Amino acid sequence: MRRPRLLPFLAALPLFLGGCLFTHIRTPLDTDLHETRLGDKVGEASARSILWLVAWGDAGSRAAAMNGGITVLRQMDVEYLVVLFGVYTQTTTIMYGD
Repeated sequence: MRRPRLLPFLAALPLFLGGCLFTHIRTPLDTDLHETRLGDKVGEASARSILWLVAWGDAGSRAAAMNGGITVLRQMDVEYLVVLFGVYTQTTTIMYGD
């Protein structure tokens, strides 16, 4: 009886494709977290793209600060949303401050 050679490859495929169908992560943009104070205000700014062809939005720190009415920056995070290998992506900058 002949063993299918494709079966081990198909069984290992999910190990290499982790997060390709859907990814949603948030990470801090700070290096000394032991001194972090968040502040009272939160501002967000996003940029999106569809099908690697069309992109729009402003995910910059200035846009996030303006959206939250922040004049003193305390902490920043970035959030990524990726669907179907990047068919739809969204990058959001989250700013905390006063």
